[in-house]
Amino acid sequence: MWLKPEEILLKNAFKLWVTEKDNEYFVLQRRRGYGEGGGGLTGLLVGTLDTVLDSTSKVAPFRILHHTPDSQVYWSIACGVTKEEIVQHWDWLQQNIMRTLSVFDSSEDITSFVQGKIRGLIAEEGKASHVLEDDPEKFREAYLRFENWFALPAEEKLVTYYSCSYWKGKVPCQGWLYLSTNFLCFYSYLLGAEVKLIISWDEIWRLEKTSNVILTESIHVVAHGEDHYFSMLLHLNETFVIMEQLADYSIKRLFDKEAFEREIALSDPLQITKRGLEAHSKSEQFRTFFRLPREENLLEVHESFLWVPFSHLNTLGKICLSESYLCFASQDGSQCHIIIPMREVVSVEKPDSSSRALTVCVRGKRALRFTEVRDYQRLATTLRSRCGITASPQHSASAEIIQGECQSLINHFEDNPEDVTLMVGQKDSSKAVSTEALMTVFHPQDVENLDPKMLKEKMKEQSWNIHFSEYGRGTSMFFTKKTRDLIVRGVPEALRGELWMLFSGAVNDMATHPGYYTELVEQSLGTSTLATDEIERDLHRSLPEHPAFQSDTGISALRRVLTAYACRNPKIGYCQAMNILTSVLLLYAKEEEAFWLLVAVCERMLPDYFNRRIIGALVDQAVFEDLIRENLPQLVENMTDLSFFSSVSLSWFLTLFISVLPIESAVNVVDCFFYDGIKAILQLGLAVLNYNMEALIRCHDDAEAVTILNKFFDSVTNKDSPLPPTVQQAPVGNNNKSSHFNVDISELIREAYEKYGSIRSEEVESSRKRNRLFVIQTLEDTTKQNVIRVVSQEVKFSPAQLDELYNLFKRQHFLSCYWTMKSPALLHHDPSLAYLEQYQLGFQQFAVIFPLLEPWTFCTNKSNLLLWVFRLIDENQDGLVNFKEFCSALDTLYCGSFTNKLKFLFKLHLPPEFALPEDGVIKKSPERGRGKVDLQAYLKQWQNEILRKEETIKDLPRINQAQFIQFSKTLYNIFHGDPEEESLYRAVAHVTSLLLRMEEVGRRLQEPNSPASPSKPAGEAPPTAKSSDTSSPQEAAPRLAETEWSFSFEQVLASLLNEPKIVSFFDRHVDIQSKVTQAQVAQLKLTGNNK
Repeated sequence: MWLKPEEILLKNAFKLWVTEKDNEYFVLQRRRGYGEGGGGLTGLLVGTLDTVLDSTSKVAPFRILHHTPDSQVYWSIACGVTKEEIVQHWDWLQQNIMRTLSVFDSSEDITSFVQGKIRGLIAEEGKASHVLEDDPEKFREAYLRFENWFALPAEEKLVTYYSCSYWKGKVPCQGWLYLSTNFLCFYSYLLGAEVKLIISWDEIWRLEKTSNVILTESIHVVAHGEDHYFSMLLHLNETFVIMEQLADYSIKRLFDKEAFEREIALSDPLQITKRGLEAHSKSEQFRTFFRLPREENLLEVHESFLWVPFSHLNTLGKICLSESYLCFASQDGSQCHIIIPMREVVSVEKPDSSSRALTVCVRGKRALRFTEVRDYQRLATTLRSRCGITASPQHSASAEIIQGECQSLINHFEDNPEDVTLMVGQKDSSKAVSTEALMTVFHPQDVENLDPKMLKEKMKEQSWNIHFSEYGRGTSMFFTKKTRDLIVRGVPEALRGELWMLFSGAVNDMATHPGYYTELVEQSLGTSTLATDEIERDLHRSLPEHPAFQSDTGISALRRVLTAYACRNPKIGYCQAMNILTSVLLLYAKEEEAFWLLVAVCERMLPDYFNRRIIGALVDQAVFEDLIRENLPQLVENMTDLSFFSSVSLSWFLTLFISVLPIESAVNVVDCFFYDGIKAILQLGLAVLNYNMEALIRCHDDAEAVTILNKFFDSVTNKDSPLPPTVQQAPVGNNNKSSHFNVDISELIREAYEKYGSIRSEEVESSRKRNRLFVIQTLEDTTKQNVIRVVSQEVKFSPAQLDELYNLFKRQHFLSCYWTMKSPALLHHDPSLAYLEQYQLGFQQFAVIFPLLEPWTFCTNKSNLLLWVFRLIDENQDGLVNFKEFCSALDTLYCGSFTNKLKFLFKLHLPPEFALPEDGVIKKSPERGRGKVDLQAYLKQWQNEILRKEETIKDLPRINQAQFIQFSKTLYNIFHGDPEEESLYRAVAHVTSLLLRMEEVGRRLQEPNSPASPSKPAGEAPPTAKSSDTSSPQEAAPRLAETEWSFSFEQVLASLLNEPKIVSFFDRHVDIQSKVTQAQVAQLKLTGNNK
């Protein structure tokens, strides 16, 4: 059968295959252990391994690979069970493909052609095959096995399953890999040996494809510091992609709530399916490639040819259709692609049914002709319905009329630009918004100036105008290699804002949200929040040397854009570096355009960069380190610690080199960024390091390396910049020009593209996903260490015990979030808060974990006593318990003195008692993240905590009759099951009787007509002189006194100290480690039973 072309790893792989036939472009191989000869010991091993695999997981014994003579990369294109089957495929390649390949000049074209042809064959085979991909009966059987083997809660949803081998030590265990919403599970049972593995997705640090001496290809998983390898997968790439998607989904949902809330399609964890994940992944790739708004989803894909006028040929590619856009990309994506908003489509015609052609006419008298579209009639109907176009016989004529009307309307607005605001729905108050780019205001071009720089600038503009005439201009322009070449050479000042809007996709955002920015400006005007305070502080730090930001015009525009964005996205609000980026955007784009460019950067192009933890920037730094290892081995050999480059490059990523390069050079970098995304920044970073490699290798410390890089950035110039010296930014470092020669930014960018342009965006995205797991887990580990350091100062548990308790506490937080998005713990999770407040438990979660860890099992899940414990340790009464409060309670019960343990139990039974609301959380007020933070309130609370004196036993109120009875019951529950249970029960009964007699004597002494009190028993404590604290009048006291009585803590403590059995029980050491071990096993099961 033909296979979708996939790159295979042959490096360091064991020789499991024997070459049967080969030629210049193809290789036919047989797997050892099959066919003639058997393959000796290696063949025996391979044959044995393949024999134990089930029918769905066996590796086909024959395969065909494609390669080119000047490349080490191999692509699998076919496999076969029998030699006859694979020989048929081989003969077809010889007869139909080999002759054609001789006409191609480059290896890339050959590989691209072969891949396209194989995909076409697979598509033709798929037309005749209607086999259902998922067998419901088999899936149901697998789900029953999954439930039986792993005993997970019933809500846990199985997504898919695969047969594979799990390497435990040096021995492979053949079994089944189950991938569910929250867990990766494996089960094997061979020769009486059972292997069972359950790993939560949120516990995974690394997930990657790998190969080594024994395993050709395998999936490597790192969790809890242990390595796990899964191999012998028939569809390894598919399995890896699903695992990657589930891990990414879990990380976003549990650790990065801000990013997850944007994933509307995956909002319900109980509805996650394999197809849903695949569709979401494809939509994400589609939006990223075409720079579309996040609301767009990939709905249809059609293979077709597009007539490309500038090349005068038909280009094979795919039509991608979303809710509001029609997009096309050539087969490899690099030759050309085009984005057509539905709002720009004027008509859709079917001129030629024989060629299955489709013509799409767009505004500006342009037409796109698609041919060989299999389902062209349905596609035409879909396009017409989405564009609101009818398919009447007079459609062509009406289209011309509409086109003429549109053209006249465009001409009208060109002659009357003041009417544009009425067309897009902007309000009159928009006059306060700047309608010109600041560069045109503070540095208008002198048309009559004919100096060499201006002449070169005019030549650049002319080159772009020629490009526009050939490839189109505006939203439906063709993006080609020539477009990138022009970008690398530098964008003219006059076209920079227009092209930034186009390449970033911000032009579509602005067109579909008319008047939105003006509304935000009005809404945010005069507001006072933490974000606005930070914005005001940083306004005058944004390009302070530039004349535009030395005036109120530039400062006011910057304030409006930043404040409007903080209003649009309060979860990001404002972060440092946003002011620097926005100030550059305002130089070349109108104010509203600058706002939408900022939206595109923060929400699409640099996701998760501008938040409290800058996760996105840290992830890209890890990607940068990987690229350094791959592309600069000489530097790696001499500088083993690459973390230096992460720290020094943080500002490169956050500000797109604006903070380190002169402004006239930095804008060239921004040009490349808007066209190629983060790939352009990574390439330039590698070029900078490569340029300074010899100097960096000779460095003795980090400070010297930083000095070298700073001097280099100071030497970077833009010899073609037409900006006057008053606008150009002076170097921030050493001004001694003789100390370093100058480097032209255009040459540096060109070198970056020549040397590192082969880095593919797909590779960058894959590396981002792989490193995101590690970065977030590293941040989580840092949080844990900080929490343990703080808590260890107040409890007697060892750091190792606190580590295990923290893992249990955090896991309980996550378990409450696995099957619902409305968990109180998840709703109140905020990574930007202090370490101790990031993970907290509501009562429902506390009710599961605390009974597993408390030393005497006196709290049952349903008892009121558990609620009283929760109320007691919840110091700020917000309905949430943090790790410090949780550990302090356990520390008292395990390591506290007899007095402290008894005081804890005594306080449990004191008022006030309260009932929690249905969701288990008393809401905090004001709600987190809203409004201005009251710093004075935080300081006052902190001061009170410092000055708070330690509570003494005399400060405790008295316990009344009902509370004392419950206190006695609690003691009975604690002693239940102890070997000395009977002796302890008698001791409690004796203490209770003694206290009652003491209270009876005390009440008689207080009665006014009481006879002389009888002599006190020897050794009995003197009765208290205080009466019960009641607010009722004395007239009603006699009757109340007959039934109500109370005890102080001192009385209870003194009585219990007289019982050695009770004292020895509470002083007895209880091992918390055994409790922790039991809790680790029972936690998941109990959470499921309580749902």
